[in-house]
Amino acid sequence: MLNFSRHHFLAGTACLLLAACGADDVASPGAGNIDVIVNPAPAPSPSPTTPALTPLTAAQFALPTAVNNVTVTSEEQLAIVNAGSNNNVNGAAGLNGIYPISNTPLTTPSNPATLGSFFVSTNFVGAVSGPNDTSFQDWTCNSSSANFGGTTAACTAVPNVGAGGAAASCPTGTTDDGIVATFRACRLPTVITSSLSLPKIAGVFYRFRGQTEVGVDVGATGADSGVTLTIAPGVVLAADSSEASNDFILVNRGSRINAVGTAAAPIIFTSQQNLTTNGVSDATQGQWGGLIMLGRAPTAVCAAGTGPNNAGGTSATCQNPIEGVPGRFYGGPNQADNSGTLQYVQIRYTGIAISEGNELQGLTLGGTGSGTTIDHVQSHNSADDGVEIFGGTTNLKYFVVTGSDDDAFDVDNGWRGFMQFIIAAQRAGGATADSFATEIDSNNAEDLLPRTFGRYANFTFIQTGPSAPAAIRLRGGADFAFVNGVVKTASGQACVNIVAGEGSGNTRTTIRPANQDLQDVGPPTFNSVYFQCQGR
Repeated sequence: MLNFSRHHFLAGTACLLLAACGADDVASPGAGNIDVIVNPAPAPSPSPTTPALTPLTAAQFALPTAVNNVTVTSEEQLAIVNAGSNNNVNGAAGLNGIYPISNTPLTTPSNPATLGSFFVSTNFVGAVSGPNDTSFQDWTCNSSSANFGGTTAACTAVPNVGAGGAAASCPTGTTDDGIVATFRACRLPTVITSSLSLPKIAGVFYRFRGQTEVGVDVGATGADSGVTLTIAPGVVLAADSSEASNDFILVNRGSRINAVGTAAAPIIFTSQQNLTTNGVSDATQGQWGGLIMLGRAPTAVCAAGTGPNNAGGTSATCQNPIEGVPGRFYGGPNQADNSGTLQYVQIRYTGIAISEGNELQGLTLGGTGSGTTIDHVQSHNSADDGVEIFGGTTNLKYFVVTGSDDDAFDVDNGWRGFMQFIIAAQRAGGATADSFATEIDSNNAEDLLPRTFGRYANFTFIQTGPSAPAAIRLRGGADFAFVNGVVKTASGQACVNIVAGEGSGNTRTTIRPANQDLQDVGPPTFNSVYFQCQGR
């Protein structure tokens, strides 16, 4: 962005009488008075000013929603935000795309490290520190939803599979599916029953068809299966478009996926259509079902005949079926459960609706534990959520959701965790009427345990979908804190939507005082959050 400096010039008094300017030898016109005519100086033009913006009303800032005849008013929501420190609820023109317009923080930052050891100290608000921050470049892909700059490739570009597919051979454990779009297709088994490694081979991509599973379910308390799917940096995996079944990869409880790329060579999960030039567009979605990881960490929602759970999540019986896949369960008593590692990964063009309210998204986490590592991941153009987390204790860092049709970050069912350096850049068109940058709840079961609990730090939420009502929806009695964030919404969109579904007065869930017996830490808190609402 160009910087313009405004200069004011003061005109000096002109030398009108030559003699006074030192011209003593100039001939005189003769005796008499000399009439000097001076044009009057023009009146100075007023310096241009930016009209002061009228502060937003509570109704513009926060959206009230009635659930079970219980409402948190707009005024109450605004008061909750204003109770925090260093918040700006009337921000305007703070961002250029996903980047702040300058290196000066949009509002005074707080120290997120006080929230816990997972968080690192920062001196800025939002996910990036300024216009020259490169931390999200190269391992992401660019689209109309967000441009990360640098040498970052377009999401529509064919991934770097490499040349030489005709002469390449498929590694042990995969099946040669022949040549597809000049590349060698090496198909994964439907069920991976022993550990499998997928090396980077020039000209080779790995194809998966239908419901592809890593390991078999060991139950809520079973021992590790010993099955791990290991994926090398730069590997491309693509859903099979040659037949009609719903393609997705599911990691069962007790098994792991270790997909560890690098910034220069991210691992890409995508659709087979993405392997040909112009095979996908900026609007492409829903070409396969996404990646699902299931674990043995606690869930608050227990299937019939199992549970109930408790605040410590120690129930050995509580488990729940994962959304979109009949007969596959998540949950257990192991908060530190390890379902593997995703680092420097892209997940493109996902999202399938199996039925109403029963969808597959970009990344689904069901009961994965704190031993699971997820950082530097992008979920792009999901026809449903970018990432949905059902229970568990997995933390996220450097996670980007671009172009999702529904929520970017959806957490529920007793998830208890942390996120830092996260970006949600929603679709400018086509998003659902119920989409949010983040939707936080507990499934309208307000006091199930463990209680949904989270902390977001250094987040940038850009809500542009024409039908989206707000950027942040917080409901269901969930406990949350927001620190060092930037929230931007389009014209007609609120920034915040805090909802309670039970109680009255000061006993309304989500905003009631702390209650240790209910594992409730009190109303949500906001500190150092810059709100740019209503298209300002």
